[in-house]
Amino acid sequence: MAVLRRGLFVALHHALRQDSSIVCHSALPAALLGARRSKKTWPVSISQEEMRKRLTPMQYHVTQERGTESAFTGEFTHHKDEGTYTCVVCAAPLFSSDAKFDSGSGWPSFFDLMKEQSIALSDDFSCGIHRVETTCSQCGAHLGHLFDDGPRPTGKRYCINSASLAFQPKDVASSSSTAEGGAASGSASNEKTEL
Repeated sequence: MAVLRRGLFVALHHALRQDSSIVCHSALPAALLGARRSKKTWPVSISQEEMRKRLTPMQYHVTQERGTESAFTGEFTHHKDEGTYTCVVCAAPLFSSDAKFDSGSGWPSFFDLMKEQSIALSDDFSCGIHRVETTCSQCGAHLGHLFDDGPRPTGKRYCINSASLAFQPKDVASSSSTAEGGAASGSASNEKTEL
């Protein structure tokens, strides 16, 4: 298997060198690009049909097809409100606004998670380079990538697509947590996906 993967990587590398204007061709299957996402049964399961109904085309592309929105175009890139950033698919809490910072990358960036187990990490060799992919640990939605160039105290930068996030303002997040015993409010998430 490793020989086959190496052969595909070399073939992809040569194909990309032929046309230097290509950075990463999104039509190529993730397996061909060397993504190492394992087949995993996620705790929250939502049908593809239901996701297509609830999510915008961009949200679906990013979370289910491992897409990326263009830099500086996302709704939360310059967002400054206090509250909680949640998974747009399953409403799992991911990041606090207290951990958000301006990395200058063009995507929302966070230096820490709300809970260490809220995100799953996997190797991603797409685009011919090694990156660490971040996915929601509850539903498997693609969020973005993790880099080791963030600020103190963690030194981490979770570079996340706005399209994979929903936001609960601080007053709404605290009242829904109290009212539902800590569970995220479904109505706030549904409002977000109705962009």
